[in-house]
Amino acid sequence: MQLHKIKIEKGQEVMVVLEEEFKKLNLTEGAIVSIIGAVDECCISNMRELHAKEDVEKVYKQPFELSGCGEIRDGKPHIHCTLSKEGDQTIHGHLHWAKVESWYVAVYVLIS
Repeated sequence: MQLHKIKIEKGQEVMVVLEEEFKKLNLTEGAIVSIIGAVDECCISNMRELHAKEDVEKVYKQPFELSGCGEIRDGKPHIHCTLSKEGDQTIHGHLHWAKVESWYVAVYVLIS
C-alpha cells in the first residue's frame, strides 16, 4: 500500500478536486485515512433523530478548522468530518461540499 497526498488549494472545492484526482488515479474504492486543513464555507448533514435514512443538510458560511476521514465508493469521496469554529465549538457530520479560500486542505489516501 502507498500513501498518496492530495492538496486542495485556495479557490478550489474539496469534493470536486477529490473526485477529479480519484479519476486520474483510477481509484474506485479505498480509504481516506486523514483530512486536515481549513475551509471557508461548507455543507454537512446529519441523520434525522427518528429517521436514520433521511439527512438534514446545513450550509455554513464561515471559516472552520477541518479534520476527518472516510472512504472512496464508486470513485466518489464519502467523508465524515469534524469542524471547529470560533468560541471553541465543533460540529460533526457527512461532508457534502467545502470551499477553500483562505488556507488549504490536505487529504491522505491509501492506494493499494
